[in-house]
Amino acid sequence: MKDVKKDKKGIKLTREFVKSLPKAELHCHLDGSMRVETIMEIAKRDNIKLPSDDINEMRKILEIGMDCKSLEEYLRPFDITAEVLQTEENLTRATYELAEDAAAENVRYLEIRFAPLWHIKKGLSLTSVIEAVLSGSNKAEKDLNIKIGIIICGIRHTSPEDTMRVAELSVAYKNRGVVGFDLAGAEKDFPAKDHKEAFYLIINNNINTTVHAGEAYGTESIEQAIHYVSANRIGHGTRLKEDGDLLNYVNDHRIPMEMCITSNIQTKAVEKFEDHPIKFYFDLGLRVTLNTDNRLISNVSLTDEYMIAIEKFGFTPRDIKYLILNGFKSAFLPLHEKVMLIKQISAELEEKGLIIKENYI
Repeated sequence: MKDVKKDKKGIKLTREFVKSLPKAELHCHLDGSMRVETIMEIAKRDNIKLPSDDINEMRKILEIGMDCKSLEEYLRPFDITAEVLQTEENLTRATYELAEDAAAENVRYLEIRFAPLWHIKKGLSLTSVIEAVLSGSNKAEKDLNIKIGIIICGIRHTSPEDTMRVAELSVAYKNRGVVGFDLAGAEKDFPAKDHKEAFYLIINNNINTTVHAGEAYGTESIEQAIHYVSANRIGHGTRLKEDGDLLNYVNDHRIPMEMCITSNIQTKAVEKFEDHPIKFYFDLGLRVTLNTDNRLISNVSLTDEYMIAIEKFGFTPRDIKYLILNGFKSAFLPLHEKVMLIKQISAELEEKGLIIKENYI
């Protein structure tokens, strides 16, 4: 416990200490989490025209600041990242580097999500796309102290037929690295129920589901995610507080919330930090997890997100301990693997001075 710093109130949650803690990240988009240097190297090698050849200018373009005005503005950099992720080599590299960046801050379990349909513009097949991503994640697991699961995303504003295509891909790669299926994209005017046939295939093949819901649209989006397409977890869910009955349902059924504070402010899902519901949800007992969403676009690490929880919302050492455990409890892993991992992480947290006393559900 030499690295444990304490003040009069107990453990001092310094950035260094928080970075050293074992963590899980469940909501992290591959195309939103690249390195700027990698984007520029790939663009130069593959003759892809970028808005600027200057790395500092590219950072300004790709890293959306806190003065971002809307979700539309937040999404613009994805046109650039998608352009450089159109080959197997580039997909493999981006996946490995994301895992490397996560492992550098002691993320021990990482779920990487991406939409395969965004990566077939230059002729790759859907199977080639997923094989490339799995190649990167498999290499990372061998080289780094990290376990990785892949989540395949359908997109709300594409056709139900397209969603079915990637659902079939998920079925084919179940137990081969794919651990879940997601529905992402604009919520307004693109309801989850339009894609229920694809989700029937997913559910009937016993594949885990998570759905972006209640971020840019109201609680009916969350209700559809749960009751129409059987979401096991909710991505964002900042609007859940608007429906007390649904809030209690989510809490009673232990449906995890994948919360991303920084991106929620940037996309204007929440106007300012003071309005973010994360501490309210956590105090109420919801299974809240903390995530980056997009490490590059939001210019944030998981350690950054934890420090925001501490500095902006007053999360205590006890809160941080259970916030971390929530991440591992909510992982799309087989129960026996999850139990073993939680025991290991709990022991490590206790070594850091974060003693596990309560039977936390």
